[in-house]
Formats: sequence, structure tokens, C-alpha cells
Amino acid sequence: MGEFKVHRVRFFNYVPSGIRCVAYNNQSNRLAVSRTDGTVEIYNLSANYFQEKVGCEDGSVKLFQITPDKIQFERNFDRQKSRILSLSWHPAGTHIAAGSIDYISVFDVKSGSAIHKMLVDRQYMGVSKRKCIIWGVAFLSDGTVISVDSAGKVQFWDSATGTLVKNHLIANADVQSIAISDQEDSFVVGTAEGTVFHFQLVSVTSSSSEKQWVRTKPFQHHTHDVRAVAHSPIALISGGTDTHLVIRPLMEKVEVKNYDAALRKITFPHRRLVSCAKKKQLLLFQFAHHLELWRLGSTVATGKNGDTLPLSKNADHLLHLKTKGPENIICSCISPCGSWIAYSTASRFFLYRLNYEHDNINLQRVSKMPAFLRSALQILFSEDSTKLFVASNQGSVHVIRLLEGSFKHLHTFQPQSGTVESMCLLAVSPDGNWLAASGTSAGVHVYNVKQLKLHCTVPAYNFPVTALAIAPNTNNLVIAHSDQQVFEYSIPDKQYTQWSRTIQKQGFHHLWLQRDTPITHISFHPKRPMHILLHDAYMFCIIDKSLPLPNDKTLLYNPLPPTNESDIIRRRTAHAFKISKKYKPLLFMDLLDERTLVAVERPLDDIIAQLPPPIKKKKFGT
Repeated sequence: MGEFKVHRVRFFNYVPSGIRCVAYNNQSNRLAVSRTDGTVEIYNLSANYFQEKVGCEDGSVKLFQITPDKIQFERNFDRQKSRILSLSWHPAGTHIAAGSIDYISVFDVKSGSAIHKMLVDRQYMGVSKRKCIIWGVAFLSDGTVISVDSAGKVQFWDSATGTLVKNHLIANADVQSIAISDQEDSFVVGTAEGTVFHFQLVSVTSSSSEKQWVRTKPFQHHTHDVRAVAHSPIALISGGTDTHLVIRPLMEKVEVKNYDAALRKITFPHRRLVSCAKKKQLLLFQFAHHLELWRLGSTVATGKNGDTLPLSKNADHLLHLKTKGPENIICSCISPCGSWIAYSTASRFFLYRLNYEHDNINLQRVSKMPAFLRSALQILFSEDSTKLFVASNQGSVHVIRLLEGSFKHLHTFQPQSGTVESMCLLAVSPDGNWLAASGTSAGVHVYNVKQLKLHCTVPAYNFPVTALAIAPNTNNLVIAHSDQQVFEYSIPDKQYTQWSRTIQKQGFHHLWLQRDTPITHISFHPKRPMHILLHDAYMFCIIDKSLPLPNDKTLLYNPLPPTNESDIIRRRTAHAFKISKKYKPLLFMDLLDERTLVAVERPLDDIIAQLPPPIKKKKFGT
């Protein structure tokens, strides 16, 4: 792999927001996740769970009509005395169940009137509570309403008569969420104790057609409240205060033992929150509502391989840049020279010029941004920091020339005819001549920046792009996809390279393909053109294209042979993939120069330490 001096950065104080609710759509096989900071994430479950993109409080239920052109308010239902905390449609669309405090209402959609009000029992562990909160409801085709509440109960109601049919006490704390399968033969609930329970509809006897709901499997994959659950055809999905999105497969439903059969926890976003100004050794950290700029520390000490060197100068926190207004930051970037910072929210784009005077920074905002720069999904500076590329949410990519404290709009690459897909990833060649842009499903478009026109489109692939980069000198475009495939495409020749064709013919190692976190960053060694550097959250890899590819009989995570072996023996036992798992969870890793790496880690223990304390379970005998 070679020897590098590594800046090991752990002062990015990033804490993912807790999960508030999740919703699964069977038609698109996608999952929507809403977090407590207001962000919404869309996961493509068909694409290795890749993150593709980031009720009412007045006691009423509002009905909206959705048309191709707009969302139009239709009417209010009968107003209730207390807050509406949960809703569920009857599959036929004729009725709605609404959970409140101490009762469940059943509404007739046509009239908007409440036809039943079902009072819940306030008893909790034999003691009457002041109130019982209905955290979730599910409306079944046969008219059954299933409710979960703050008294630790799962209850079954007959909506036709408004009566309680069955009661399950399952927890010593709130049951906060419920989701049912499309077949209505299985449902999942989450509790404030971090436990997820699975219920299934099973036959009373082997010869009987009568069925009943039975609690079959409890799972403990969370440390805190499970505020949201979803039920896909092959998995139970849960999330909550501990920020983890947990996907637990139903093994009896998984037909092929591939990545769908593995339990996975998604903690970090599948996008970069860190950008680097290599020339000044600066790191820009993106939070929900502010940016932080840091200068890396330095050392004059020396040592042998594996030594931790003491800092002669600590890292400096240079800038805290707070956003304007309540909107979250969507994307941000610092220029390679460190003189520009750009970021965008959902409706506003900001550009700043930085001037350095010793240890002080003079920050100058570029005013009068044009209307077409209202929002961006991705921002990227050219290697020489003279151009800014902005990908809008309308599918276009703007090219901006940066001047001293101002800018000039050079060109806008419009989306291809018939497509309006947003470009979520950008990559520019080191010489500034080529720009690659990728959406979530379409092929990668390559533009000639000098001639300001489309050069070519890389053939579309079945899985979305997670990272891409253009190599120096060769202008080969390296593309990583969510199924862990990596392609190399020659921009000058408009075709895949021979190395890429070889690896696609032989295939990647099965352990490489079984990784469940996407590659989020690709870079290159300036003096070793055969090396590709890439990483996901749990490994850093250097692919040496001059070495043979590993096959499934080879150890993928193969340590290098001892240094005292001859070069012939070392090359005979080595293969192209050099993988390190020393740094994790890894939010960012890149070369600062040919001998120096920077690795930004965010240990899970540091995140957990900043969460509220979990509910303590009473253990037997204590």
C-alpha cells in the first residue's frame, strides 16, 4: 500500500439527527426517512439500500387532493378536542383511523364525520395513568384497527362496532410505532426501550383455518426509543433516537442469500460532509445549520511505521459560519486554494471570499446572486480555484468564473431532452477541461468545459452512482456504484478502458461485493498513475492496476508479505486490492500530497455520549 503520514482527525463533532418517522413504498421499493432536524432522506432498497437524495397540531385531520400539477387542500374532518398523533387509511380509502390522547377516532372519508370514538384503558402495570397517548394506528382491510400506546400496549379494535377485541401488554414503556406488511399477515412495533417486536398472523392449529395474531420475535438493535418502523416484503426497518436506521431481513422471505440477507445499520449519510483545501491543509465540516473551518495540526517529530507522532502545533478552529434562516444546509465546498466557500440551502445559495491575515480570517460575502443560483444539490470548485460548478435541482449545471470578490456566469449545461433528473454528483478533471455529472439513475454526462458542450454520456447502469472522479494525465473517469461495482471510462476515447473490461469479465471478489456501505470518495496519487484511492465508512482501499486481480480463492483482506521478502515473492503473493480497516467510521479520506493522507473519523461512542440517556430496564433481583 505504501507508507503515508496520516492526519487522524476526530474533532468533527458530527451527530446524526434522530429518526422521527419512516415510510415504505412497495411500488418503487423506496424508503422515506424523516429526521428530527427536518431533513428527509430517500433510500433505494433495490440499489443496496443506497441513500438517493437529504400531521397537524390543531386537533384536525386535513384532506388534500394530489394532481399532476399541484397539491390542493380539500377539507377538514371533524375537529377533535385533543391533538391527532397518528393516522392510518383503510386500504379501500373509505375510512381513516386517527390516534389521539385517550381515544381513537374512526372517520368516514366521504362525509368527514367521526363514526366511532374508541376509548383506551389508562391502566399501566396495574396503575391508572393520567393519560394514554396513541402513538400509532394501522387500519386493516377487514376493518380491524391496531393501536400502540404509551401504556406499553398493542390493542386490536373492531372499527364497525367500536369495541376492543384483543390486548397485548408488551413493554414497560411506550410502544411508539407500528407498520404492517402489504399482505396484512405481519406487523412490527417499536418501543421506547429500544426493542422491536414482530407479530405474525398464524393458524390456531395445523388443521384449522382460524388464525390469530402472535408475537413471534423480539429484536434489540437499538439503545434508545424506536420512534419509527416500516415493513418491506423482506425486512423489518426501524429507527429512532440513537440515529441508526436498522434493516433486519426476514430470512424466510429472502430468496437469494446476497446483501439482502445481512443485518445492516445505516448511521452516516451516503454523501460527503467534509471538503478539503489541500494547499492550505484546511478542512470544511458541514453541519445542519453551520459550517466549521479548521486548519490541520502539524509535527516536526519523526518515527517508524505505526508510531503516533506528537503535535508541535494543534489544529486551529478558524471559522464558524452560521446559516441564514431555519433551512438546513444541503451541500457545501471549499476551494482547493482555501479562498472560497460556497454552500446552499433548499432555497438560497451563498458564496464567500476568504482573506487570510496571519491567524485572522476576513470573510466577504458575494452579494447579488442571480436567480438561477437559488439552490444547489452539489457544488464543486476547479483544481485551480478559478471556476465553480453548481448542480441545480432542475437537472442543469452552471459554470461560474470566479473573480476577485465577484463572479461571472459562463454557461449552463441544460439537462438532456426529456429528462429533469437532478445531478447529485460532480467531478472535474485536474486540468479543468472535463466535467462529469451524475444523477441517481441516468448515465453519467461528460462535458467539455473549454468548448462548453456535451462530450459524451457513459452508458446507463442499473445501480446509482455513489462516487466518481477523473484521473490526472489520462482523463479516465472512475465510477463507483451502489452494488460495489467500479468502472473506468476513458473520456478521450469515449469507451471503457481495457482494465475496466478485464475486471468486469473476471468479476470482483465476493467479499468486496458483500460490503454494505457505499464508496463515497475516489481520488488518485499524483505520482502513481496506476493507483486508485477510494473509501467507504469502514475501509480505505488502494487499487493498484498493475497487479493481478484477486479471485474468490484469494484472501481479499490480505496483509502485505514481510518486507524482508524479495520483490519477486512479494509481487507473486500480492494482488491489486490493498485494504485498510484501521480508520473507522470514516467520513472522509484523501491525499494532501504524495506522502500525506488526512482521515476524518467519527467514533460511534462519541456520538452515543451526546445522546440523551436511554430508558433503564429493571433487571431481575435489582
